[in-house]
Amino acid sequence: MRIWDISPGYLNRQSLLGEHRELHGILSILTNNKKGYSRHPETLRWVGCLQALARRHQQLACEMALRGYKEKSPVLVTGHEVWPAIYIDEPAVQFELLRAKYVDRESGRIPLPRNAQQLWSQHKYSVLARDVQLYKAIGRETAGGKADFAKLARQLSELLRQAPSVGGLKNALQHLWGYLNTCQDPDDYFPIF
Repeated sequence: MRIWDISPGYLNRQSLLGEHRELHGILSILTNNKKGYSRHPETLRWVGCLQALARRHQQLACEMALRGYKEKSPVLVTGHEVWPAIYIDEPAVQFELLRAKYVDRESGRIPLPRNAQQLWSQHKYSVLARDVQLYKAIGRETAGGKADFAKLARQLSELLRQAPSVGGLKNALQHLWGYLNTCQDPDDYFPIF
């Protein structure tokens, strides 16, 4: 039983659909006071975080749509969006778990990053859409080779929980368009919004 903290784009088909199924299971346990798996660490992590669980479901549904699936089980909950304060495994460890799991198997839509520079290149426009100053700071740190993969993975996972502003999204899309206009092979780039 696992709800990942990294982008669903990194998950292969089996992991993506499995997380979707498990998310609905956790939601049912939490909203209907069911006993099965109610003491599981992943279930306990989401107690009081139903709106965040709904947001994760939305992320999964969007990724499923990108892959041609029609998600027909909406999550309708109310309340303030509070994300779990703990991780079962830190985001950097989650990348390693997927890397080991996907040996000789189908991988996700987005290639698993091998280092902080690759992780940053996959997320930089998403950060730009949310926080220009942080975008500049992380960009400088990564370009200087000083970025720590584990710290960056956690920082990005937490930042991407926030929705970008309309202005921030427009700015990021304009920058992305400028990049794609000069890119030799756009298929080598996988932004995560």
